[in-house]
Amino acid sequence: MMVPSERALHEAIQVSPLDLPDDVKRQKIENLLAQMRLSAATARKIQDVFRSEMNKGIHQQPSSLQMENTYIPELPDGTEEGLFLALDLGGTNFRVLLLELVNGVVVREDVKKYHIDAHLRTGSGMPLFEYLAECVSNFVISEGLQDVELPLGFTFSFPMIQHSLETGILVTWTKSFNCPDVVNKDAVQLLKDAIARRGDTRVNVLAVLNDTTGTLLQGATQDPNTAIGLILGTGSNACYLERADKVEHWEPERHGEREVIIDIEWGAFGDNGVLDFIKTDFDRENDANSLLVNSFTFEKYISGKYLGEFVRVILAKLSKDGLLFTRQVPESLLLVGSFLTDYISLIEQDTVNGSSVHTKEVLAKFNIIPDEEDLKIVQYVCELASNRAALLVSICVATLLDHMEREEVTIAVDGSLYKHHPRFENWMNQYITLLTPARKFKLIHAQDGSGKGAAIVAAIALRIKKRLE
Repeated sequence: MMVPSERALHEAIQVSPLDLPDDVKRQKIENLLAQMRLSAATARKIQDVFRSEMNKGIHQQPSSLQMENTYIPELPDGTEEGLFLALDLGGTNFRVLLLELVNGVVVREDVKKYHIDAHLRTGSGMPLFEYLAECVSNFVISEGLQDVELPLGFTFSFPMIQHSLETGILVTWTKSFNCPDVVNKDAVQLLKDAIARRGDTRVNVLAVLNDTTGTLLQGATQDPNTAIGLILGTGSNACYLERADKVEHWEPERHGEREVIIDIEWGAFGDNGVLDFIKTDFDRENDANSLLVNSFTFEKYISGKYLGEFVRVILAKLSKDGLLFTRQVPESLLLVGSFLTDYISLIEQDTVNGSSVHTKEVLAKFNIIPDEEDLKIVQYVCELASNRAALLVSICVATLLDHMEREEVTIAVDGSLYKHHPRFENWMNQYITLLTPARKFKLIHAQDGSGKGAAIVAAIALRIKKRLE
């Protein structure tokens, strides 16, 4: 027999059945999509698996979670003062930022964007880092600060292994980058060397981080209870504050650190097969259609890069089976990558509003003129996919909260999916509460962790450096 709290969880995570007058058609669709519905028991099983993978990762045992030590041992405390630079590299465009902090508060922020041409993103890494250094120099000189010592935080949003706060060994390039001679090299050292060769500024690269860590740091300037950073955008990842004595991987000398930020790298959760029990036929096709098959398993369930394609796969299947768009199977819907995650957010807004304006607009892009049943089915599929994604994220966040055992935790979140989806935040608040009722938590939107967060970590690194001198 299900205990009351589990019954409440079970009932909350069940999306209302599809409302169609044709019972036979409705039942066929429900049967086909039943594999996407998760029970309370399955949610608890995912929690157990995530907890197990976290423990293995933190103890340096084989795990689908990297549990990388960032070597950031403290959060901003309001004493940060001075000028700090940030270099935010993660796509075809990158940014250089100058932040002035007074009592930990940003009082000045100058930002400049730069484009990286295709020839710099591939081939040898030397020209790429020369260009990054040139842009940093030009920015600093344009600010009239070439003679001022400027600490820099480097946001390097690619998979890396850290040996210290200022070491980032590139594991693999992603997105549109492929400079093979940088793999297994320290990206921070390459940047330092390129800046030193120019010799026209006094920029010191003090720390490296990714956008998830930056989000936690940026959140901490808004709320001192921030202890989890979460990205829900094109990709997804999380980090959290761990007790330092639990962390086995620690290469430099320890200096009495009490806690440290751990980068979970949860996009790969399940790459080793531990989540296969929730994998549907639609997930398998979504994976087969992706560039990196059999990797980023968890990300493919929840992130903006893959949710749209997941929904397209389902709509195409329903259409081929004669259960949707019965007038014609739209050819455009059979094109891989044609259905964007942004469309899901728009359609979900219709479900919230009880309308179909956005749904019709989206389907018009595929030259589809839907009937009333089509509209209901498309909205239902988007709701099921979105709801499952929000539940999976919530399961892992709730597990983190239980693991941390803190009085109160603020979760700093950033990313386009979280910002634009009309129901994600509400679902997360509801599900996390039901999954771990004893924990007090709050979700806040912390924007631009990859920029401001990098400058903040430079300030923290400078403070630590001075303390140890």
